[in-house]
Amino acid sequence: MLAVGRKHESWVSEGIERYTKRLKKPFDLSWQLIAHSAREHDAARAEESERLLGKVGSDFVVLLDERGKAIDSPTLSRTLLTPLESSRSVTVIIGGAYGVDQAVHQRADFVWSLSPLVFPHQLVRLILAEQVYRAQEIAGGRSYHHE
Repeated sequence: MLAVGRKHESWVSEGIERYTKRLKKPFDLSWQLIAHSAREHDAARAEESERLLGKVGSDFVVLLDERGKAIDSPTLSRTLLTPLESSRSVTVIIGGAYGVDQAVHQRADFVWSLSPLVFPHQLVRLILAEQVYRAQEIAGGRSYHHE
């Protein structure tokens, strides 16, 4: 997971750790945090976007954006599992306060909306950790997710 922002707050860290320690390959995850730009608005968005793009390489990129596609948990599981089964790493990007620029949108293989609402970045990280765990359990046919 690649996110612009500060380190996880303690309540977020506890929740993320709860789900992360349950994850097994290929769904195991790690976090890389990119510092906020000292600039504002378009300049901040451009600087942060450039730094984000420098980290993704040939990964399958999922961009979180409130204007992205809304999907259910089984679809997320399939979306993540497909590249993982091909031994391709998946990077989920959470942009900064000003979002990301068009270059990041163009590089993304999938643009995903958790909701049309905007959430605090710390909360998004926790939700994302739980959803990756849920995706793993769905892919494994386990009973964590109920239809």
